Amino acid sequence: MSKPTIECSNCNQRFKAHYPYCPYCGQKSNDDLTLGVLFNNTISNYFSVDARFFKSFIPLMLKPGYLAKRFVEGRRLLYLHPAQMYLFVSVVFFFLFSFISREQTQSIDIALKEDIERSKVIRDSMQQRKQDSIALEKALKPIKDSQQYMGISEENKKLLDSSIANTSAKNNGFNGRIAGINFNETEIDSMIQAGASDESIYKHMGMKADDGMFTKRMYKQVLKFFKNKSGGSILQAFYDSIPIAMFMLLPIFAFILKVFYYRKGRFAHHLVFTFYFFAFLFIVFGILTLASLLWDEFPVWIIVLVMLSTFFYLFLGVKRFYEQGYFLSFIKSNIISFVFLSIVLPFAAVIVGFMAFLFY
Repeated sequence: MSKPTIECSNCNQRFKAHYPYCPYCGQKSNDDLTLGVLFNNTISNYFSVDARFFKSFIPLMLKPGYLAKRFVEGRRLLYLHPAQMYLFVSVVFFFLFSFISREQTQSIDIALKEDIERSKVIRDSMQQRKQDSIALEKALKPIKDSQQYMGISEENKKLLDSSIANTSAKNNGFNGRIAGINFNETEIDSMIQAGASDESIYKHMGMKADDGMFTKRMYKQVLKFFKNKSGGSILQAFYDSIPIAMFMLLPIFAFILKVFYYRKGRFAHHLVFTFYFFAFLFIVFGILTLASLLWDEFPVWIIVLVMLSTFFYLFLGVKRFYEQGYFLSFIKSNIISFVFLSIVLPFAAVIVGFMAFLFY
């Protein structure tokens, strides 16, 4: 008597009904979608918090390069996949970092509002000085008109006119420059308060009708900053861009490794090492972030010591993974760190900061 069969809802293959999993694709035979199943699948598929993570954590922290070497050798089920390790650790880190970034953005907004209040007082004072200079010029007009009768020389008259002109010029407002755009803060604030249209303000700032889309975007963001008076939103946009930037830096770091170890495997091998190394970095930064949240005055020397340990970790990691001598591994690891920190990372920070201002 043949046993009943059922059809897999995933691959449409038929198999015996008593099988708990489909022998063709591995999906559970009775996988009703409930809230618990949905949550469990999300955790399992995207964060992979299972026994493999805990088996991978200690070797990752204490044996630099060990996991990458085992993975390249073919032991890929015992330990957590490098991309999954990186994804889970980075999510946890940026979750912790969000508490610090929120405090920083709020403090920047508070400081900016205080500066705005101080500048408003100064502008009001300067406006009063401007009115006083106008009144002074009116008061001195009869004297200048009676120059010949009062015995005022031409040189003294020019000196008097110059003093009045300098006084008036100093009270015309604050001039500044943001993203290559010159502006007069007092005039822009006055136009905003008067309800002027954005187009008229753009024209006053110097934007031309034939300017490109990029230039017009810059004017728009500068005006947006003046209207919102929120520097914290730009900083938050910068922080929000860091995860994407770090993910894009992974292949760049792997490429640097490929340049120094071009005979030591394929590009994918260097990328495996990079995933595990960056996962280690995020764990270290996550620990420092958590410590700074728990202790108000975390010792600086501990932070410096932990940061220096990352260089030592990279040195031991390339030594074990690429199987070269200590001296050569030390030289190469230091050069790799120098190139990445002094060239790649600053350039990426500038690009991220510029994009954050452009799209905040």
